[in-house]
Amino acid sequence: MGPDTYEAALPIYGGDGCTTHDIVKQPLQQADYWNIGYRIDFSNPCAQIYIDSIADQLKAWGVDFVKFDSVTPGSGISDGSLDARDDVAAWSTALRERGIWFELSWALDIAYADYWKEKADGWRVDWDVECYCGSDALTQWANIERLFPKMAEWWRHAGPGGWNDLDSLNVGNGHMDGLTRDERRTATTLWAISAAPMYIGNDMTQLDDFGLSLLTNRDVIAVQQNGAPAQPVSTATNRQVWYALNADGTYTVALFNLGRTDADITANWSDIGLDGAAEVRDLWQGKKLGSFDTSFTGEDIPIHGVRLLQVTPKKGAQLTVNDDSLRVAYDGDWSRNGDRQVAAVTQPLTVATIDSSTGEGEPAAPSDGRSVVLDDDDPGIVYSGSWSHSTNRGLGDHGDDVHYTETNGDAFQYVFQGTGIDFVTETHESQGTAEVYLDGALVQTVDAHLDPSAGRGVQQTLYSASGLANGSHTLRIVKTSGSYMLLDRLNVTVESLLSTGSATFDRAAPADLTVDVLRAPSELTGVSHDGTPLTEGTDFVLDGSSVTISAAYLAALPIGQISLEFSFRGDHHDDVHATTTDGDFATFTFTGTAVSWIGAVAPDQGLVHVYVDGAFVQTVDTHADARLVGQELFTADGLKNGDHTVTVVKASGEVMRSDVLAYTVKKVK
Repeated sequence: MGPDTYEAALPIYGGDGCTTHDIVKQPLQQADYWNIGYRIDFSNPCAQIYIDSIADQLKAWGVDFVKFDSVTPGSGISDGSLDARDDVAAWSTALRERGIWFELSWALDIAYADYWKEKADGWRVDWDVECYCGSDALTQWANIERLFPKMAEWWRHAGPGGWNDLDSLNVGNGHMDGLTRDERRTATTLWAISAAPMYIGNDMTQLDDFGLSLLTNRDVIAVQQNGAPAQPVSTATNRQVWYALNADGTYTVALFNLGRTDADITANWSDIGLDGAAEVRDLWQGKKLGSFDTSFTGEDIPIHGVRLLQVTPKKGAQLTVNDDSLRVAYDGDWSRNGDRQVAAVTQPLTVATIDSSTGEGEPAAPSDGRSVVLDDDDPGIVYSGSWSHSTNRGLGDHGDDVHYTETNGDAFQYVFQGTGIDFVTETHESQGTAEVYLDGALVQTVDAHLDPSAGRGVQQTLYSASGLANGSHTLRIVKTSGSYMLLDRLNVTVESLLSTGSATFDRAAPADLTVDVLRAPSELTGVSHDGTPLTEGTDFVLDGSSVTISAAYLAALPIGQISLEFSFRGDHHDDVHATTTDGDFATFTFTGTAVSWIGAVAPDQGLVHVYVDGAFVQTVDTHADARLVGQELFTADGLKNGDHTVTVVKASGEVMRSDVLAYTVKKVK
């Protein structure tokens, strides 16, 4: 509430004896990002009456859409110093009773995503898309590109009842948008596959022909109206595949080239949960492309361009549905993950090859393998914006190189499996501040600036997180000030999965190397070096929990150190839904002839009752002495082709986990 309204102590319509002075929180507190109003005290019943009176006036004027700005946590302030959730709740009550759409803005804190969805119809996930470039342009590519990592975090929070808002879609006029034609099509595609509201930011009287074609393509609008937000196969590349499984059994697949050169991009059916052949149709071109057995490759996708596809599984294909899918309904007190998931992870074994007879090489230093160092050029680190790579600086950088940017808003992101991470950079007079986001939430603003008299600090840890739940996490660092921001390296702390992190092989006394795995041996999926798998039975042998690397394989390695990567499987997409309450259940409806429920067995799990089409079929025992992922817990086949429902109900045990439902189609409608 503004100071003038507060001081005037105006009577509140409909509130006998209520005034605008009465409902302001005491002592006076800042209410918003811009500090233009006082915080309202919603413990006073007059406060809700005040909001209701405004909502009544809006409805009387015929208003059917309200955007509530400067919402916190979010809007640049997530440290708890400002919190507008009471305001959001009050406005939600008032507007929903009057049938008015309620939109929240801006850059809301993802840590409160469930709350935003409970109270609002939509919410802005990032800062303004406009670049504020004067009369030059409405937006710029960097402002579109930065939305991809945001949507990789937010996609699962949208669905019927609430939608992710990417801000205005400025693609209607090439003379004002600030984007190339390919970038305009890419932006439209991102909005569509995200099921985001398509609020047009252009002057609608000045749309050009290409802009009109983007905004009126019936197939693309249908993708947006499907209401199935897409997710990325991986963000560890600038050539990204995004997909969504629609309610009719078709997939929407987008191939985005976020890189700096034209590129071929392949969508592997196995990556999107499809086992079988499929028909492919290009939605922008409105053209059938044919049948493809295991994958589709979009050739020569231009810089910042896209291919948008409809993928229709053929008869006999099996579709895998993750627990996050909107098609899976949960009844009861379910939560996502809650430290009950197991992530797929790769752990290195450093092997030093020496020759004691000649004195060549250095033995490997002892290591528990828990700290993994990633140089700034690691392919898993995704840079957005105008980054450059500087090598041979001779300043003491890790690997003698850094990545750097001069543009505020540029960012890097890394998805890791583990319990901790360090951001290591340089401190210097040319450096400034950066925002640190962990799992989508702003956790800290760090400052790399040094007084000129202090010189330069190299390999400085500017941010460190530890003690995280073991699983998948996302670190994102955004430049906010200074001439430069640098990334030198990341240190990731991982769970110990090997009995040792290092070993030495001596050519003068060749012998097999043995290491024990500390997870169930059946969870080990392989051993590799530089992406090339070792051959089980020849290069290595798994016997119980021991992995023995053959002396013959090791003898072929050069003098020096190499890394052998031990890979372990995890829950599908590294996540599960779980409940601790008997009687809670998950339900999935599909059209097909067979269905399987796939998930974990574990010591803390128990019995689950399974129903098909409402009839009890079987009780499944999901208890086991060790936690194992990807187990086929129940299968029903030979079903009559048509609509079916499978329901799994917790009957005993400490917890029930649900991971994957897979079904076989006869024909997609």
